[in-house]
Amino acid sequence: MRIGVFTPLLSQFPLEKVFEKLRSLNISTVELGTGNYPGDPHCKLSMLQDRAALKDFKQKFADNGFTISALSSHGNPLHPDRAVAKAFAETSKQTIRLAEKLEVPVVIDFSGCPGDSDKAKYPNWVTCPWPPEYLDLLEWQWEKKVAPYWIKHAKFAEDHGVKVAIEMHPGFVVYSPETALKLRAIAGKSIGCNYDPSHMFWQAIDPIKAIRVLGDAIFHVHAKDTQIYDANLPKTGVLDTKKYTDERNRAWIFRACGYGHAYTWWTEFISTLRMFGYDYVLSIEHEDTLMSPDEGLTKAAAFLNQIVIRDQPTAPWWV
Repeated sequence: MRIGVFTPLLSQFPLEKVFEKLRSLNISTVELGTGNYPGDPHCKLSMLQDRAALKDFKQKFADNGFTISALSSHGNPLHPDRAVAKAFAETSKQTIRLAEKLEVPVVIDFSGCPGDSDKAKYPNWVTCPWPPEYLDLLEWQWEKKVAPYWIKHAKFAEDHGVKVAIEMHPGFVVYSPETALKLRAIAGKSIGCNYDPSHMFWQAIDPIKAIRVLGDAIFHVHAKDTQIYDANLPKTGVLDTKKYTDERNRAWIFRACGYGHAYTWWTEFISTLRMFGYDYVLSIEHEDTLMSPDEGLTKAAAFLNQIVIRDQPTAPWWV
C-alpha cells in the first residue's frame, strides 16, 4: 500500500512543481484529473492525438520516479440535458483510452443521475420510496438510463484493459455500497468503486464495516475524513444542503485525515482494506475548508505516512 495525491488541489502549479512538492512529503504517486468536474490541470486528453506530447508526458514521470494511480473524469454522463451528458460521457470515454496508453489500470467517475423524464432539464435524485411515484421514477432511471449507458461503457473499458471506479456520492444513483454493487451486478466486473470513507461517514454508514460489504469491488481509495457535529445533526440530519463554508451551522464538514477521526480509527481502516484484498493507493483528496491546500495536504501526508502498511506480510513464524 502507498500514499498518493489527487492533484487538482495543486492545479496552480506545473507538473514539475507538483513532483517537487510531493517528493518533499515522501509521496511518489498521483491521481490526475482529465476533465469534467476535476478539470485537467496536469493531464490533457489532447495527448491522444499527439504522440510526441504523450511520449514527453511519460518521460516526465519516469525521470521523476512517479507513478499514476488513476485518471479521474468525474462527471454526470446521465444528465438529462443531452448535450451536457454527451460532453461528460465523451470525456470519460477518452480518459479510458488515455489510461490504456499510459498503462494506468483505473479510471474514476461518478455514476451520474438522470432526470425524471426524457423532457427533464435537471437531474432528479430519488431519496425515499413514498409517495409511490418515486419508486416508479427510480425503476425508470435504472432500466432506461443507468443500465444501457453503464453496460456499454463498462464493455468499452474492459475492451481497453481499464477498470472504472465509481465514487459513491449522494446526488447520483450510486451513493452507497448497495447501489455500487447493484451497478456492478448489471454492468460487470470492470465496474467497482473509488472508496471515499468521508462520503460514508456523512451518510451514517460505518466505512470499516462497508469494506466487508464491498470486498473486491474496491478499485481505488480516497484518503479524506469527515467531522460530524452532534450539536447540529439533530436539526439538519445528514442531508445538509448548507454551503460547505458554513462550517458552524452544518451537521458535518470534510476534514483532512486525522481531523475527523482518530489515529486508531485510521489504522483499523487501513488494516481492514488489506484484509479484504486492497493493497493499492490511498489518494489524498483535500477538501478541508478549515485548512489551506498546502497545510491540509502536508498534515494528511504526515499523518498517513505514520500508519500506512507498505510491506507485504510474511508467513507467520510463530505457528
